[in-house]
Amino acid sequence: MRFYVTTPIYYVNDVPSIGHAYTTFAADALARFHRLRGDDVFFLTGLDENSQKTVQAARSRGAQGRDAIQKYADEMAGTWKQAWRILGVTNDGFIRTTEQRHADVVKSFYGRVKAKGDVYKGVYEGLYCDGCEAFVNESDLIDGKCPLHKTEPKRLREENYFFKLTRYADAVLRHIEANPDFIKPETRRNEVAAFIKAGLKDVSVSRPNQGWGIPLPDDDSQCFWVWFDALLNYISGAPADAWPAQAQLMAKDIIKFHCVIWPAMLLSAEYALPKTIVAHGFLTVNGQKMSKSLGNAIDPIALSRKYSVDALRYFLFREISFGADGDFNEKSLVERHDAELANAFGNFAYRSLSFINAKTDSLVPEIADASLTPEDEEFRKKTSEICGVVGKEFEACELKAAVDASMRFADECNRFFNAREPWALFKGSGAQPVEARNVLALSASAAYALALCLSPITPTASQRVFDCFGASGAKAPRWGDLTPAGSGSRIAKPEIVVPKLALDEKKKK
Repeated sequence: MRFYVTTPIYYVNDVPSIGHAYTTFAADALARFHRLRGDDVFFLTGLDENSQKTVQAARSRGAQGRDAIQKYADEMAGTWKQAWRILGVTNDGFIRTTEQRHADVVKSFYGRVKAKGDVYKGVYEGLYCDGCEAFVNESDLIDGKCPLHKTEPKRLREENYFFKLTRYADAVLRHIEANPDFIKPETRRNEVAAFIKAGLKDVSVSRPNQGWGIPLPDDDSQCFWVWFDALLNYISGAPADAWPAQAQLMAKDIIKFHCVIWPAMLLSAEYALPKTIVAHGFLTVNGQKMSKSLGNAIDPIALSRKYSVDALRYFLFREISFGADGDFNEKSLVERHDAELANAFGNFAYRSLSFINAKTDSLVPEIADASLTPEDEEFRKKTSEICGVVGKEFEACELKAAVDASMRFADECNRFFNAREPWALFKGSGAQPVEARNVLALSASAAYALALCLSPITPTASQRVFDCFGASGAKAPRWGDLTPAGSGSRIAKPEIVVPKLALDEKKKK
């Protein structure tokens, strides 16, 4: 099936933070899972460059004039693309809103909305937050300030073109109520429904043209409002037949744009709505939202170099329920990595494969069904079922639940291996006692299944396991297919699957 997943497009005015990486890693994990399933995947990310933040950042570095601002945006886009390469992100598409293909889609979409009679000219008078690049109400403020950027919005009065959002309020609400998976988690769905029921206002399509952005095709004194422009990246950045998206991921601060304005725009232009919009929580440091504007952002590249990309990905999705807020803590990252990923997953895979390498001449033994104990049978059953269990969580965009289920299985693997004691069984009668061979065969399948389950989250560690099984030319991994770990497979000599971080830190000292 087709699986189209998106991140929001990020402002180009600074380098990626761990908050950006969190969303992008989540989309990457879903894309990796669906590729393993054999789905036709398109994973899109990109940059919002038509923002006034771009102009302000470029001018702060001495850029003057449109060409100089564009050059700044080009350089920053290169930085973002390189960051995602370093972090192992496997996006298929990368959209920049200064590209002509994007401008063409925005103008075409606007033409469809206008043809429906959903655009009119009017005057906006009210508050505007520069940080959000959005019009705000008094009720949105805390002590007169934007709760996200801690700044007072400015009061504006300007002539704009407006979109008749109010015309689609009931239709959007009906869709939300009829499709429980349209907005996740449930708390965000309830929040959006309550927001609509409280009453909507029409929203601007444009703002006065200040020399940057996409001019309206029928009035070049106006440019498209950045949010009307930016939302259309999901159509402009993908193949023509990709839309609608199956999963759109973002932080919770922009859900009103994506869960109210965006579906209304799509209904007006007669496009299908996305299947699921997932709004995750904020990453915090000392209880504060992590953001560049507050000066407490964390560099994901520096962290990945200090530890590893796998360590960072594993911590984010093991520690934090996808949809809830979570606090970032380096000590917890190391502890979780070593106690769980290295000990439970890495140690089990390395031990079981090392035994095969040493005791059965690197050949996965044949299973002797008649000699399987009840414990063996139960473990084989759990191994055959685990990809189905974890796969359902990935399909539902429940990333923490997918990791949690994988790690419960890792614990099962270690309990089985330790209880069956293959090292003791090999001391029994015969050069290769049948019970010992059964344990190793079952453990090989389990190690491979565990690597599959964790590979969307920890691709590097899982690939070490896959590489071990690839010594006899095994086919590429496919979700739920454990045949590469079957009897008669020849494995390579295993390497350490997950090196411990604490040990590495001691070595550095």
